[in-house]
Amino acid sequence: QVQLVESGGGLVQAGGSLRLSCAASGRSIATYAMGWFRQAPGNEREFVAAITWNGGSTNYADSVKARFTISRDNAKNTVYLQMNSLKPEDTAVYYCAANTNPHDASTRANPYNYWGQGTQVTVSS
Repeated sequence: QVQLVESGGGLVQAGGSLRLSCAASGRSIATYAMGWFRQAPGNEREFVAAITWNGGSTNYADSVKARFTISRDNAKNTVYLQMNSLKPEDTAVYYCAANTNPHDASTRANPYNYWGQGTQVTVSS
């Protein structure tokens, strides 16, 4: 069993930056693909970014390409989401997720087996 805990959310002005962290415990995530998703009030959960087990492949939602960067440090059992040039429409609860298929940086929520509780990101205009 893997437990995922997100941190790093908060309130930031438009154009600002935040770095989210997802710390895993219970077992190593070194052989898992990892993803970030977000959910704004009244909206469905949507894909943000994903990364394969060794960082060799990444996927991004079109809305965040060139602004967000996903990375991982397997030695620290942690995944990161660097968010730059934030916009008010990025406001959401951000969730970290783990996929036991190490090569599947899926853009869909279904393949992910473990989820964190989320961290709130609020971008003011």
